[in-house]
Amino acid sequence: MQAATRSRLTLTCILITILLDMIGVGIIVPVLPELLEQLTGGSVAQAAVIGGYLVFAYAFMQFVFSPVLGNLSDRYGRRPVLLCSLLGLTFDYLMMSIAPFVWYLFIGRIIAGIAGAAVATATAYMADITPPHKRTQRFGLIGAAFGLGFIIGPVIGGELGEFGPRVPFYAAAALAFANFLFGLLVLPESLPKTSRRKFDIRRANPFGAIAALRQYPLVLWLLAILFAFSLAAQSLPSVFSYFTVEVFRFTSSNIGRSLGAFGIGFAICQAFLVGPLVKRLGETPVVFVGLLAAITAFAGVAFTDEVFYLYVFIMIGAVSGLAAPAINGILSRQVPDNAQGELQGSVNAANSLATVLGPLAATQIFSYFTNSADAPGYFPGAPFLAASVCVIVALVLFAIAAWRYDLTHRPSIANRPVVPEMAPPGQLRTAPLDDE
Repeated sequence: MQAATRSRLTLTCILITILLDMIGVGIIVPVLPELLEQLTGGSVAQAAVIGGYLVFAYAFMQFVFSPVLGNLSDRYGRRPVLLCSLLGLTFDYLMMSIAPFVWYLFIGRIIAGIAGAAVATATAYMADITPPHKRTQRFGLIGAAFGLGFIIGPVIGGELGEFGPRVPFYAAAALAFANFLFGLLVLPESLPKTSRRKFDIRRANPFGAIAALRQYPLVLWLLAILFAFSLAAQSLPSVFSYFTVEVFRFTSSNIGRSLGAFGIGFAICQAFLVGPLVKRLGETPVVFVGLLAAITAFAGVAFTDEVFYLYVFIMIGAVSGLAAPAINGILSRQVPDNAQGELQGSVNAANSLATVLGPLAATQIFSYFTNSADAPGYFPGAPFLAASVCVIVALVLFAIAAWRYDLTHRPSIANRPVVPEMAPPGQLRTAPLDDE
């Protein structure tokens, strides 16, 4: 009974860590357009372009450093990497809160990108404390914490933004530091020293990490699917604020409330639906449902000009939250337990690459179709239509993978014995599956 109680406490701790992290991220979303307009004196379209470059700086650093931090967490444990990440985020928000010039914002985002291991490390942490057959449900809880943070953060940020665009950044810095103190005092280490493996710089980079996983072909397929899906998903945080200001004349409060509505639906789907649906239907159908919901939502938002229908498509989009935890559940069973940090580092690198490319593309498309004389027409919803096409690509790739690898009956190798940690990169650490 004591072990069960301790397990629940550990689960609660890591979910609270993720929740506080996402609240801090969400707080700044509604006010960033106003802050950029103040610092540049430009239009909404120009602010959107700079916002895209800010996300690019953050994502590129995360793309480069996520595999490093994932491998470090496999060597030194999840807890120290997570704590360092939270300190980096605290400094980032403080830099942005006092920024007198735009380049201050870029420095802050670069620091945050280097330190941005919280998500990958927390996911590896969850894999450490969860048996393979329950991981999809637990990854759904991570998604629910994301969703809940996306409810609370933008709403708080939108309301605080009424007192000035810098106020939410102070709140985000305070939350990140409180999160650090919480982890320092409460969060235990999840990876025993006996399960750790040596750090190897040859695989601690995006391409080396992915190359080390090439012995698992299905992992590469699923990483490609996650990349296409994440590329589409970047349109929401990248241009939603600018889109709603342009089309609906939303204030920061309106933006926060609409994102909060999305977060409510997202959290409900991931906390209460993904587990039962996977248990009843299996992971493959749940992924299909999530991807189809995303296609419908992005296409719908692209063409709507009424607030009511915007909220309808936001709620449909929340159902897309079923896809990622189901894909992650399949992924986590394709590598041994002492490589979960490396796997999640690769997942985060794929997501980060999407975050490098997606915001730049989305904001440039938005600016072109709202502020360019060369555009074929005025169409602020163009980034969301492009996102819908990306999800269609992800859907086709997943259909091929499901048929080729028979995902419904595929066994887990997560608990297979591993070879000594001194094995060089690329050497099999488990016996491969028959079709690999």
